[in-house]
Amino acid sequence: MSLANLVPHGGGPAWRWLIERVWRLEHAFERSRAAAKPEDDTSIRIFFVLALFGCAFMVLAVGATWAAVFSNAGKNGGYLAAMEGARGDLTDREGKLLAVDLTHYALYIDPKEVWDAKATRAALGKALPQVPAKRLDKAIFGDRRTFLLGGLDPAQKDAIFNLGLPGVEFEEQARRVYPLGVSAAHFVGFVDGGGKGLAGAEGALNDDIHAAAAKGEGAAPIALSIDLRVQAALEDELRKAALEFGPRGAVGIVTNVHTGEILGLASYPDFDPNDPGKASDDAKLNRAAASVYEMGSTFKAFTVAIGLDTGVATPSSTFDAREPYKLGYRTIHDYHASRKILTLVEVFQHSSNIGTARLAEGVGAQRLSQYYNNLGLTKPAKVELRESARPLTPKKWDEDAVASTSFGHGMNVSPLALARAFGPLLNGGTMPPLTIRKLAPGVRPEGPRVLSEETSQQMLQIMRANVTGGSGKTADVKGLSVGGKTGTGEKYDPSIRGYNHQRQVSSFAAVFPTEGPLEADRYFVLILLDEPHGTAKTFGFSTGGWVATPAAGRVIDRIAPFLGVQRRNELIIAGAQPKATTPGAGL
Repeated sequence: MSLANLVPHGGGPAWRWLIERVWRLEHAFERSRAAAKPEDDTSIRIFFVLALFGCAFMVLAVGATWAAVFSNAGKNGGYLAAMEGARGDLTDREGKLLAVDLTHYALYIDPKEVWDAKATRAALGKALPQVPAKRLDKAIFGDRRTFLLGGLDPAQKDAIFNLGLPGVEFEEQARRVYPLGVSAAHFVGFVDGGGKGLAGAEGALNDDIHAAAAKGEGAAPIALSIDLRVQAALEDELRKAALEFGPRGAVGIVTNVHTGEILGLASYPDFDPNDPGKASDDAKLNRAAASVYEMGSTFKAFTVAIGLDTGVATPSSTFDAREPYKLGYRTIHDYHASRKILTLVEVFQHSSNIGTARLAEGVGAQRLSQYYNNLGLTKPAKVELRESARPLTPKKWDEDAVASTSFGHGMNVSPLALARAFGPLLNGGTMPPLTIRKLAPGVRPEGPRVLSEETSQQMLQIMRANVTGGSGKTADVKGLSVGGKTGTGEKYDPSIRGYNHQRQVSSFAAVFPTEGPLEADRYFVLILLDEPHGTAKTFGFSTGGWVATPAAGRVIDRIAPFLGVQRRNELIIAGAQPKATTPGAGL
């Protein structure tokens, strides 16, 4: 057969070149045997084998180079970024790390690779006491590769690897780590074993966090709205109040009233998001967003603002609080009756249920319910958090509903909804949404106007008057012109079919500074304790003025420097230490 006959149909010069070289090589072998020179024959064959290996390695090298340079491998910032469930970093507004993916390891056992099953069982049983014996036996003496344990950090992995046990294998895995532990746990949230956000910012921004990881190592972290300095002070003072008064739970919130940014959010009790499985559902409950309460007298701020905005009243309008107010089948009393005619400012300072109910009656059911709706009190708080709870509102807006809601009964809202609703009272009358994202400096989101600027300015003055001469005296921090409103909502008890005077929701809603133009930086602070207990220091009282107001004042005193709020010298000089509140005051 000729060389030409070996060329495939349509073959080109490459095929001809290859076959010609093979033909020549074979004839070289024949010539060596004919000349009786076996050493030449062997040398040629060795050369041929080496040439084949050389070609194979060349192909592998070219393939590896192609994959490294032209393929998509490694373009997502390394192995962790490409792993399923990988998440981007979370930071506070100052860039301090809140959540990060770190390399951990999963431990597998391949029984087919185990040399000495009994020795392996003994060594791993000693090294991994947390693994149940039955699970370890099944993995080592089984018939297939089995996952044994996940979440090993590099030091733990090395300790097991150094045992030198055949059949013990490791695979890298991304694990979510929260370096600050319990701090800001309810705000930041946590993830499941597959890297899916379940709560807090982790749940609310889940898709964005995954997308950040997909961008690779150079991707910017997602900056959240909180300031860890503010958060630390808030958590510390809330915990101190909780330990002193022993409530079922407690909430602390700090917001920027112009931007809606949540600068601090605390829920007590707390938990460690690094190991949420060990925490109870009660500890993981975000009471700021997912719980609703009858807020009591903090609602009087809304009623007064609505009365001013509708023109039903002015700060100097008077209301007769000399006798209990009969409305239909019910009679409304004041907790600590002043039994006199009160101006609107005095109604607020004395936290008069009678005066507030009379004001609400003048506003009317239709207008009052519409303002509540405009203030966001009839729907879940507008914020990214999935936990934001739906309020409980009256089914019918009759005169009883008007009177009850005017002083914070008959309507349950979340602390975050309350915080958002206070915004228009303090920022000039608009309703920006709350947000857990850091906004760019100078950005103030637009929101619908719900109150006039004049009403907002009047409310700042009235809330300030309540701290200087009303139930909020213990929050009067020198130089910071604090304003606020106490609140004590009694809980409805089905067992007695009425309100239980021993079970209260006690709070203080504060603003600072009240001085300055409406567009000036301004911050809202809420402290709430659910079913606190009075102490000897509070004469047994557990109302908002006794248990929540002092804590709010301490928070404001500590966070003002972090927020750039300067103390005014004239307020420091003119101000005196808050006078002791009389027993029973501070609704």
